[in-house]
This record gives sequence, C-alpha cells and structure tokens, in this order.
Amino acid sequence: MKRFSYINVNSLDEAVSALKMKGALVIAGGTDILNLLKARSHPEAPKIVINIKNIPGLDEITENETNLTIGALTKLSDIVENKIIKEKFPLLSEAARSVASPQIRNMGTLGGNICQETRCWYYRYPENVFHCLRKGGKNCPALISENRFHSIFGGAKISDPPCQSRCPGKVDIPSYLSMIRNDTLDEAAKILLATNPMPAITGRVCPHFCQEECNRKDFDEFVSIRNIERFVGDYVLDNGNKFFNLPENEKKYRVAIIGSGPAGLSAAYYLRRLGYQVTIFERLEKPGGMMAYAVPPYRLPSELVERVVKNIENMGIQFRLNVHVGRDILLSSIRKEFDAIFLSTGAWIPGSIGIEGEQLTSSGLSFLTQRLLADNKIIGRNVLVIGGGNVAVDVGITAKRLGAKEVTLACLESRDEMPAFRWEIEQALEEGIKIMPSWGPSKVLVKNGGIKIIELIRCTSVFDDKGNFCPRFDYSVKNSIEADEVIMAVGQRPDISFIDPDLPLEIKRGLIIVNPETQETNISGIFAGGDVTTGTASIIEAIAAGRKAAFSIDKRLGKKKSIDGNECDKINGLLLSFNPNYLKKTKSIVIWQKPVLERNVCEEDTKGLNWEQVKEESNRCFNCGCVAVSPSDLAPALIALEAKIETTKRTIPAEEFFRAGIMKSTVLEEDEIVKAVEIPKKNYDTKQAFLKFRIRKTIDFPIVGVAVVLSIDSGKIQNARIALSGVAPIPLRSIPAEAALIGKEINEENAEASGEAATIGTIPLSQNRYIIQIIKTMIKRAILSCR
Repeated sequence: MKRFSYINVNSLDEAVSALKMKGALVIAGGTDILNLLKARSHPEAPKIVINIKNIPGLDEITENETNLTIGALTKLSDIVENKIIKEKFPLLSEAARSVASPQIRNMGTLGGNICQETRCWYYRYPENVFHCLRKGGKNCPALISENRFHSIFGGAKISDPPCQSRCPGKVDIPSYLSMIRNDTLDEAAKILLATNPMPAITGRVCPHFCQEECNRKDFDEFVSIRNIERFVGDYVLDNGNKFFNLPENEKKYRVAIIGSGPAGLSAAYYLRRLGYQVTIFERLEKPGGMMAYAVPPYRLPSELVERVVKNIENMGIQFRLNVHVGRDILLSSIRKEFDAIFLSTGAWIPGSIGIEGEQLTSSGLSFLTQRLLADNKIIGRNVLVIGGGNVAVDVGITAKRLGAKEVTLACLESRDEMPAFRWEIEQALEEGIKIMPSWGPSKVLVKNGGIKIIELIRCTSVFDDKGNFCPRFDYSVKNSIEADEVIMAVGQRPDISFIDPDLPLEIKRGLIIVNPETQETNISGIFAGGDVTTGTASIIEAIAAGRKAAFSIDKRLGKKKSIDGNECDKINGLLLSFNPNYLKKTKSIVIWQKPVLERNVCEEDTKGLNWEQVKEESNRCFNCGCVAVSPSDLAPALIALEAKIETTKRTIPAEEFFRAGIMKSTVLEEDEIVKAVEIPKKNYDTKQAFLKFRIRKTIDFPIVGVAVVLSIDSGKIQNARIALSGVAPIPLRSIPAEAALIGKEINEENAEASGEAATIGTIPLSQNRYIIQIIKTMIKRAILSCR
C-alpha cells in the first residue's frame, strides 16, 4: 500500500472542498476502498483519503409525510434491523441482509454499497496487471476471455473506443455498424454523415487509422471498416435526395470558402446544414481539389468525386469556379461581402530538395494531373520516382500502367519507415515496381540522347532522436541509375500567394497559423483548415478541420451554444449490443480486385461489398464496452422502490444514478457526495421480494440479484417494478418483465412468463449463458413469494 494523506472532515462542505484536491477520494465504511488500496489495482494510488464518518446526521433514518430518508453513512446492519424498514420496505431489509457477512454489514454503509466499484477480477487484479477499459485502457479482457460472472446484457460504453479515438474525424464507427446489424442503413448513413460528409471517398482513399487500432486485431483480424464505409458512402450517393437537402431554417449570414478540396467541401456541408448561405471560390474549372485532379481514377473515380460535389451543391451551396482569389478578386473584398471566411486552398506547390540538376526532373503532382487529364500513354521507357509517400507510389503505379517498361522508386526511408500506406506499397511491388529504400538523390546529370543519370547516396537515418526530419548520409556508399524520366514526389507545400500582402494573417513556415480548437486565425472571422494549415495530410484530417471550422463559425456568428454536429453521440455508461456469435476467430473480409494484367489508369481497381457481406463484416465488431457487472445489492432494491439519491448537488432517481465509467460506477461528479436516499411512502402497501443467487452464503457478490415490488388490487397486478443486479454493467430495471405482469394474477404461469420476458435481449458471452436460466428462475420465485 502506498503512502497517502488521511483527512478527517466534520461537514459536507469540508468534504467537498477536500475532494477538489488532486488524487482525493472519500472513505465511508472502508470495506471496499481498503482492499483496492492494498491490491494497488488502480493505475494511480490515491494521494488523499477523506474520512467523512465524523460528519453528523449522515447515519440517521427518518420519515416524514411522503418519504423515508436514510442517511448515506447508515450501516447496513442498521438497515437490516430498522423496524420501519423491516415492516414497510422488507425488500430493502433483505437486500442489506444479503450483503456479505455480519462483520462487513457492521462496517459497510448505504452510500458505500451503492457507490462501490465493480468486482471484476480484471479490474481488481493486483498491481494493475490488466489495464482494462474501465481503468482508462483500450479494451475489456473479459469480452473474449474468462467471463463466467460478467454481463449478459452487453457492455457499457466507457469512453470512445480506439477506432473512434484514432480517427481524426472522430467518426462514431461502432454506432453506425450497430445500425447496419439492425438493418437500419439510413440510420447508419446519418451517423456517418454527422462527422464525414463524403464517405464514398474516404471509403476508398482514407488511410483508415481506425482499422489499425481496432481491438479485434489483437484477437484475429481488424474489422474492415474501410470497405463497410465505402458501401454506406455509395448508398448515400445513390440516395442523395434523402441526405443532402436544403436546411430547414435559413440564416441570413453569408460564409465564403476559398478552395473546394475536402476541407472546403466539409465546411460547406456542415455550414449549410446549419442554415448558412455558403459560397465556394475555386480557381480551377471543377471542384474537388486534389481529389478531382491528383488522385488516380483507379483509386478514386472522377465521376464519383463529381457526384459527391453535386450532392453538396444540391443543398443550396453556390460554386464560383475559375475564380482565382488574389488575382481575380482580393481576399479583402471577400471579407467585406461575407460574414466569415474559411481558407482551404490545400498544398499545390511541388516540394524541392535543391540538388544539382533538379531542373531536369518533373514533379509528381504535375505528372499525375497532366497525365490523367491528357490520358497520355507516351512516356519514357525507364522511370525513376524519388519519394516514399503515397504520391510517389501513385506516380510509380500510374507510370507503369501508362506503358513504362521499368519503374523504380527510391526513397530516404527504410522499407518499414516509408510514409506510404502499407497496402499501396504492396500493390506497387505486386505490379512490378522496384523499390530502393534508404537512398537519397545527390545529383541529376544528362547523357547524350536525353538519358538522365541520377546519383544516389546511402541514407543511414531519416529522423533524429526527437523524431524530427533530419536525414544523415554515408557519402562513401553511392549508386547510379539511368532513366528516361525522373519524377520528384517529395511532398507539396501550400500556395499562400492569394493572401493580400497587407492582410496581417499569421504565417509560419509557409503555413497559416490557427487556433487548433476552433480553426480560427489571428484575424477575427477568418478561419482556415486542411493542408494550408498543416502541410500535406490525409483526407479525413482535412474533413475534420472543415467540420470543426464550421461549428466554430456557427458559434462566432451568434449561436450561444453550437453543437459539434454529431447528433448520434452515445452517452458513456449506456449499454452496447454486439453479436455474440462472432466472439470466435474469423477473418476480415477482402474485396475483389482486378488481376494485375487487367488494371489500367482510368478504371477503379476494386469492387465494393454487397449488403450481405457488409452485414457479415459489421457483425464482427465487438462494439467495445465494459462487461463487468454492478455488484451492489441495495441498488436493485432502491430502483424497484423508486428511491431517489440526494447528493451535495442534486437529487437523482435511483434508476438514473448508476452509470459505468472510468474507475466509477455512478453519475457522481468528482466533487459530489451522496447525502441520503429517499424512498416514497407510496410503496408502503406493496408486495415486495428480494432474492440473491450466489456461490457461497457470505462474501460472494451476486451472480443474480432480483428485487420485485408489486401493487395489487382485486387480485390483479396494477403496477410492477423489477430490477436486477449482477447481470449488467449497471443495475438493470426489467421493463419487459414488468409489462408481462400488468393486469394479471400472481400464478406460476404469469411468473414464468415474466422471467422469460426478463431475458429478452440478452447477449451471453462464451461462458455465462447459464445466467439466463438463473434469471428466469429467480424472478419466478420472487414473484410467487409475493402471493
């Protein structure tokens, strides 16, 4: 046990004040916290323990005309023996009696029992061996491992899962996959569009960091989120009239967007949804930015980009094409005409490395745009591409498909360090492109006849100890390559020449500086995002920046509280469903791809999934949540009795008090303390029962706990409240079980039907299916005991 400070307080105000100190927690009875302290199961040990047992009045049981009030520090043994509770609320008395042993009941308190942390052994394993989801980790070990005593009603959402956290756009992936599992594709599309307005594009060219972080990857193979997203994106395009409509409420404010790449289109989409009048200025003849001009059609068909743009335009967004801001119209003039501006002009200037003879090379970006626009298959027989990123790989593959005899790609990075996506590198190798890692160009010479000679030197490292780009070379190791064409694909930088010279916009290293929380520049009302602020980045990063800017603009232009646009965010603590049939090893689905010899530049290489395949793959999602159960015996009793929890800040219905979270099991805030529990006297004349199934009579926590409260008139059940513990991450009120009893008599048949109804929606894990039968039996017995 690590050392900590121990503070005695004499009032709730003192306790609340002390709780605001870092590393502080409250001790009530102490039966739970002492075990946690000894085991050192938490990531960090508490620095301060606040003893509230000396606060007067917190251990009293009183009643008035409407309620029975039980102080938070009332010992469980006192609840067992209290005359009023035994007579009027026998359910609660029995629940308290069921807790552990007499010694524990003499120490444990009401508040401590309902606020206790989960008893999951992964959570409580000594020395924090299992840094699980409930402790701020990334997964729940019980989901696919030992889970005999875990939830059969799904997991609790504790925080954003790794797939969502890693996604720059924070797309709520598990939620839209859940909608697919439920056959509600329109709802899946709406969830996806809430954070990504162009899933048909990202489903093809996004790096999908989400897949690399998928927890399923540690079990078998990641869920193929990319291919599912592509399917939903194509569905969105095919049903544009459902998803891209005029806003319900028009705003008077006008917003100008400079540049129509992914950041600009994203900002335009969300601003228009919010009702703003949006105009996009684009210097080229068609919108889409790099997506329209530089991404090869075999990865991203041009007509698909056009359809995305058209759907966004149909929302009432105005495009002004072939307008070069800074030349045809000044940015200062646009400022006068519009209420806000978003700059998203991308990175169009090819990078340069300043070597001798560099003027003899061409740029990768120019190669892609010009070759694709002209569909020109006349190219040198041997091509050398300098660079290791995605543009370099695209250049190499495009050159090969246009007829190059041999294509070589040389880059500074080692094979493992290459910034290009792994699957694109594998594709390049598959198509016969030679990769020379750890080589950097030194000079370019030209022979008679136009053949170029490129001198390469060995690169020994690319980054320094701090991760900064700082290549080092061994000049004694050289290599020379002859090529008909040398293409430099070493990155791009933004062209900020469109900015008025006298506009004091903050620029550093060629990038527009913005507040990362709002995307606003140092000039009020001017926002920026995408490559013009970050340098070259992924499409989803640009989309995220545009979305963030849109809601910041909304807030700037007068909306007191601007939502972030994701109407489908789930509240942490709520139960999540998944398909238990897929808690076994399966393989990620692979989409069909053309044979190498049939691939060309102008047609897409791959074919998307069908609906059945998408559903199958969506079923593989764990919908990552915590399946540890709520162990409180008093919790279901209080829920069944319609109790309310009084805290230092508010009064909370017992049914809403419990919520699984990181190292917590309630909705209590960090500086909030339970004062008392109020139980309405209207339950005085009800029939009540509490039953608990456990392995041993003492010490063990419930495998199933059942609390039943029935109101009976003329032999018929008029109202029923049934709550369970030990079967879900929170104490669970069983509304289906209650509904099965209303208007009926208490008999074997109806009690059995209620038990059956209680198990509707169960999601048994690999080892806990037996709990279903226990629930049925326990509910039946509890109901029959009320006769």
